[in-house]
Amino acid sequence: MSYIQNRVVWITGASSGIGEHLAYAMASKGARLILSARRKEELERVKGNCPAGSQANIRILPLDLSEAGMLKLSTEAALQLFGHVDILVNNGGISQRSLAKETAPEVDRRIMEVDFFGTLALTKYLLPHFLSRRSGHFVTVSSVMGKIGTPYRSGYAAAKHALHGFFDSLRAELYQESRDIHVTLICPGWIRTNVTLNALTGTGAPLNTMDDTTDHGLPPAQCAAAIVKGIEKRKNEVYIGGLKEVGAVYLKRFFPGLFARIVRTAKVR
Repeated sequence: MSYIQNRVVWITGASSGIGEHLAYAMASKGARLILSARRKEELERVKGNCPAGSQANIRILPLDLSEAGMLKLSTEAALQLFGHVDILVNNGGISQRSLAKETAPEVDRRIMEVDFFGTLALTKYLLPHFLSRRSGHFVTVSSVMGKIGTPYRSGYAAAKHALHGFFDSLRAELYQESRDIHVTLICPGWIRTNVTLNALTGTGAPLNTMDDTTDHGLPPAQCAAAIVKGIEKRKNEVYIGGLKEVGAVYLKRFFPGLFARIVRTAKVR
């Protein structure tokens, strides 16, 4: 039996993009799914597109990561659906396309609220459940921006860097509690989704246009397959994307000065 089969997997941001294709990939492997996002009708569409034999084991749980006061109740509701959760995939989030000098602080705060604090809250609310069972798996879809920073992504990169700091610390802490509670950070590069269309500009309005780099990114199904593979191997980090964005992670690590010179003029949108 595979690592995924019969596990209860809770996926946020499951209504489109990477989360949607993760739902399809997990369902095909026999997982029992809890699908969450803001739009219930889109979650129902995703459920309906999963293999017919898997739909009886799929539940819909709408939530908004920006509504901090509701996330504890959402976690309690998720636990009631199947009686437990084995894997939490923190995938929900928003992106950004604006220069730091043109971005209102309120926009940075909104990005941080969804991408970091919303993920943090669900993780902390579910953590006692994992500790009581002495097993579980936190999977957080970060970005290569959790490792590097580029123009037009200052608030987004900040939120993703924060995720790495938190989950690296959590992984180290959990090692002392149970060797069967795992933490995996997923770092995609450019993936062909609607993330750019929904990205926030400096005023907080959506960009509503597709940038070239995203349009030429990897198909989301290919990204989802790589994520599932990383989860099954219980990896600490998984890098997914083309040579430019994944290579940039290693360039920053081993040749930071060279990276700093290159990124100044790199095409990132």
